Amino acid sequence: MERRTFITSALAGTACLALGVNYCSSDHLSVNAKVDDKHRLLFSVLLPVFLDGALPDVPALKRDAENRTLDAIEHTISILPKESQLELEQLLDLLEGRLGLLILTGSMTPLMMRNSAELIDMLQSWRTSFMEMMVTAYQGLRELVMASYYSAPEHWSRMHYAKPNFLEEMT
Repeated sequence: MERRTFITSALAGTACLALGVNYCSSDHLSVNAKVDDKHRLLFSVLLPVFLDGALPDVPALKRDAENRTLDAIEHTISILPKESQLELEQLLDLLEGRLGLLILTGSMTPLMMRNSAELIDMLQSWRTSFMEMMVTAYQGLRELVMASYYSAPEHWSRMHYAKPNFLEEMT
């Protein structure tokens, strides 16, 4: 067998394997689409990475803050322009599929099975990528999470920020 034939066969086999894995669902990792129709599971994995140090230390308060942020993300997405919603939906669908993960991250391991160091490395590589699309994906996800988290006034106190009251004084 010639070297060229071997390399071509290996590439074709790898591509077929990647496509097959993408279309085969494993029961232990499948997500009920009715429950996760707003990509809440995906964002629940990314929230602690983006909000490292900003979330409360008490587990119950942390869970409440995460749930409020997930609700805010859902609301924020709903008010984005239609084009932005479609682009974001494409990105989120790619991150939830194995082939998309392979293309975007170089690994087919679902994000929910990765530890925080692996997620940080993945996001850092997106942030510093030479491809503008990857940088845009990182910035879009980060801005969405950060804006949704800090849209709740109860999260402002950790930044020592107080709501301006000059409008209240004028009335």
